[in-house]
Amino acid sequence: MEIWINPSCSKCRSALTLLDAEGADYTVRRYLEDVPARDEIRDVLDRLGLEPWDITRTTEAVAKELGLKEWARDAGSRERWISALAEHPRLIQRPIITADDGTAVVARTDEAVRDAVTRVTPNDSRNP
Repeated sequence: MEIWINPSCSKCRSALTLLDAEGADYTVRRYLEDVPARDEIRDVLDRLGLEPWDITRTTEAVAKELGLKEWARDAGSRERWISALAEHPRLIQRPIITADDGTAVVARTDEAVRDAVTRVTPNDSRNP
């Protein structure tokens, strides 16, 4: 499992603390430094079952500069949103955990973090 974090974010730090407490095996990705490519963002969106505007932090200064609140939220605008997330990773909601079963969660609550930890692949030895 991988967790996308911003170290200055309290939700990210809480998620890491909980992952450690749960004994989870995970990799940290500081996504502001190791910026996800458009294809990675598309993959995470597919895993989340969400659209790019669903994981966009529209209150960030750059969101206001870009006028994101006025952007269309439809299939024709999807790539524009993905490009904005790739070019301005601060817009990506955090933390995001890619779970071992191929899904992902926006892990802003303890429940979401625990849910990600329990998502295991069918042949995983941790699966009851």
